[in-house]
Amino acid sequence: MNTATLVLITGIGATAFIDLWALARRAMFGTKLPDYGLVGRWVAGLSQGQLRHESIAKSPPRRGERVIGWTTHYLTGIAFAAFLVPVGGGAWFERPSILPALALGIATVAAPFLVLQPAMGAGIAASRTPRPGAARFQSLVNHAFFGLGLFLSAAAIPLV
Repeated sequence: MNTATLVLITGIGATAFIDLWALARRAMFGTKLPDYGLVGRWVAGLSQGQLRHESIAKSPPRRGERVIGWTTHYLTGIAFAAFLVPVGGGAWFERPSILPALALGIATVAAPFLVLQPAMGAGIAASRTPRPGAARFQSLVNHAFFGLGLFLSAAAIPLV
């Protein structure tokens, strides 16, 4: 299998893994599921030059925002998985190891902290949310699970 295909499968698998984690969190702790429609609303606004929202939830809905948001969610997971190539080399996919995947997963928390949350009105690292510490911790845990998902997805590829 070529590296691009391995990245694609790993990224989709890791993203699906954190979606399953979100369902487990809801069942175990009653947490809300992520609303990727809001991500889609933000992405759709980019085409009209709107980079930042005071509050994405209060911004007007956009046509197709759920599909755009879910598509963005999975494409982002694939893009993050591509970082395993320079981090661990193409050979990493032949013999996946947990440390590079987990480190990369945790490092990806920079994207919501520094880009998505500020752009959607939550502030840098969720500083404008009612419970910033809890939001930061949840983001960190979710991205660690993404890293675990990278490892598990890559490790499962020979089984496919």
